[in-house]
Amino acid sequence: LLYCLDHLESTQPKEEVPTKPEATEEETPKVEEITETTVVTDEGEEAKEVSPELEEEQKKMMYDLVQKFQAAQNPNDPNNKEAMENIKKLKPLYEKHEFWDTQPVPKMTDAIKEGEIEKGILKEVKDVPYTLPAGFDWCDVDLENEEHLNDVYELLRDHYVEDSDHMFRFDYQKEFLKWALLPPKQHSDWIIGVRGGKKNKLFGFITGIPVKLRIKGKMIKMTEINFLCVHNKIREHRLAPVLIKEITRRVHNKDMWQAIYTAGKVLPKPFTECTYYHRNINTKKLIDVGFAGVPPGRAKSLHIKLLQLPKDTTIENIRPMERRDVKQVQALLDEYLKNFDLSFHFNKEEVIHFMLPRDEVIYSYVVCDPDTNEITDFISYYNLPSTCLKSEKYKQVKAAFCYYIVPKKHTIKELMKDALVLAKKDKFDVFNALDIMDNKESFDDLHFGMGNGNLYYYLYNWYLPDIDTKKVGIVLV
Repeated sequence: LLYCLDHLESTQPKEEVPTKPEATEEETPKVEEITETTVVTDEGEEAKEVSPELEEEQKKMMYDLVQKFQAAQNPNDPNNKEAMENIKKLKPLYEKHEFWDTQPVPKMTDAIKEGEIEKGILKEVKDVPYTLPAGFDWCDVDLENEEHLNDVYELLRDHYVEDSDHMFRFDYQKEFLKWALLPPKQHSDWIIGVRGGKKNKLFGFITGIPVKLRIKGKMIKMTEINFLCVHNKIREHRLAPVLIKEITRRVHNKDMWQAIYTAGKVLPKPFTECTYYHRNINTKKLIDVGFAGVPPGRAKSLHIKLLQLPKDTTIENIRPMERRDVKQVQALLDEYLKNFDLSFHFNKEEVIHFMLPRDEVIYSYVVCDPDTNEITDFISYYNLPSTCLKSEKYKQVKAAFCYYIVPKKHTIKELMKDALVLAKKDKFDVFNALDIMDNKESFDDLHFGMGNGNLYYYLYNWYLPDIDTKKVGIVLV
């Protein structure tokens, strides 16, 4: 199969394909030893037979792959370009992964049933941390400590997610990090750092937070893994796999065995591939910094005018969320998220933490019926600016990222339109949203443009067949 993929790539006309933003630390990990993972059933016995359902799923996957090959082999086929791009995405899944091949994650060749891949055994978990290269030490990071918080901020600011053209880099603000990483019942030893050098500098970082995941109606305690980052100057030490193994060890010590995470690249094996869509707010600025362009044949002034937003919202009785709204928002959000194959369950304390507005972090609005005081709809987005690395005029693009929009009385399009107006009032330059949940229904009419950034969703130690993005009800910040 890899030979066929290489052959197809070599016979294609050379053409620049837009690349996706990737986390800078995501290099191919290297480990000393590759072990073999045994697939087990719920009863703990080794799986020996493939169910008819799995056989059909594998047949469908191969049939789809054959169709892509056929389109890719014919340059005149209108689906040629799309097929080649899909095949290039698939190729890493069939290659050797020295680290991920040792982990309980789905492989393209696996024939396993939906659910847990390996049974965890608490007494087999290491009691001591994994060994680091000489000169480096583990440390627990206290984000309530201003010095620790500043170290994390600077590491992520200078060495984390950057676009492939090196024009923009995420700038996670300090209060945002506390919001994202200090939820109720957080474990202090799940915020992990690696320090070294004469100044005891922070060179590596990884985090986990406890979450409740609803998978097709089944509630599972999991860990959300995020913010894996390694300083650019020590990439040769291959700290990334050690960081992953150490956070895994600490999670396992809490008798938890599953995790959810995202990445901007293909690893074994995503259960869905989402795409970012962007809606210009400050169009002139976005053009000036190179974030957005002008369509061929259209004047810049006309393009700016066409994307202008109304001054005021159209939905009546919309206001910022308040503490008194928590109970209703929790019920409204939970009922909505049950519609999706995959979603978080937020309890009251988590709604207070994640949904109540915080200055320059999370913006939340409710639609409240003035006669009954019933909250009928919910809008939220968070602030994640990007540093402009090549612009002399602007230092930063202020980006709003769609969090959860819950329609009940009003349509998703009406709520999304007002979200754009509210984001404009909150001084954002652009509004970003993934094509998950019901979001995509509003994109065309509201002039969202498809970005070249994809986000892949993964589960650790849990097999989930591929699902459509519209059945995903989870946002990882």
